[in-house]
Amino acid sequence: MTGRTGKPVDAFAQTPPARPLIDHFGRHITYLRLSVTDRCDLRCVYCMKARPEFLPKSELLTLEELTQLADAFIARGVSKIRVTGGEPLVRRDVMTLIENLGARIGSTGLEEVCLTTNATQLPRFAGRLAAAGVKRVNISLDTLDAATFARLTRGGKLADTLAGIDAADAAGLKVKINTVALKDDNEHSLRQLIAWAHGRGFDTTLIEIMPLGEVDAARSDQFLSLAEVKADLEQGWTLTPLSDKTGGPARYHRVEETGGRLGLITPLTENFCAGCNRVRLTCTGQLYMCLGRNGRLDLRAALREGGMDAVDALLDEAMALKPEAHDFDVSAGASPEVGRTMAHTGG
Repeated sequence: MTGRTGKPVDAFAQTPPARPLIDHFGRHITYLRLSVTDRCDLRCVYCMKARPEFLPKSELLTLEELTQLADAFIARGVSKIRVTGGEPLVRRDVMTLIENLGARIGSTGLEEVCLTTNATQLPRFAGRLAAAGVKRVNISLDTLDAATFARLTRGGKLADTLAGIDAADAAGLKVKINTVALKDDNEHSLRQLIAWAHGRGFDTTLIEIMPLGEVDAARSDQFLSLAEVKADLEQGWTLTPLSDKTGGPARYHRVEETGGRLGLITPLTENFCAGCNRVRLTCTGQLYMCLGRNGRLDLRAALREGGMDAVDALLDEAMALKPEAHDFDVSAGASPEVGRTMAHTGG
């Protein structure tokens, strides 16, 4: 298989440079979040507008190009790749990419391929994901109330996501439930959701709203501090801090009463940037060194015009440009730090 450059997809991986990706703050970049599409079959109120403008398909990287760029990162020391979107499983033939990446586990420096999904497509794909070498999936679920789910997703069906969760579990995939904490919308039902997930043997991670892009609501109206949520949960539950790390920004606690693990991702109330090990590559080949900053490099142009040597040179440049931290602001009247949405960036 060859990409637009005419070179074999895995040619770069066969002669990797022995240079890890280390930014100028000394942080080793070992985690790539690889978006394959900005499209989604849900319309979550904190993620996009009711009528989003999706990118023309002609602007997207081909699956071959996505594989080539993944190889470039693997060759520079990336050991974990998370496939994201939008909803990654709505992209046609996406399993070809996932299977190609899965084949690299163990034979290169790649240790893990995982996925973030809304689960609606998992009844179709869970078995194939497991067969491809995917061990873990993060599933977005913000409520167990069907009416609230439909409102938050603008018409989605809770039953579809629950069926996907069941399919993932049955296929042997380790499920983690990701929940965005939303003021008024789910703040009074988070305990119920956590208890349900832990009862199924699933880890749960709560996430503060991030001010990315314009949506049809004020971020100040959506934001719920996880410091407040944690304090509320501790009224009746014992949360014991853990040193567990899964490669992402979550800080974990054991909920003694449920026996489950709870992660907290707090980009606003407790900045986690000091240990950042991640970069994001969009479905159009734009490399963002920080979720909360606008700085980016065009790996698509580099690949198509200069091949893998040009891509490798841009990765060096990326390490010099990666900022120390983001600076999110969800106060009333504040404009988003970045104009792109999470769906466009890659979740």
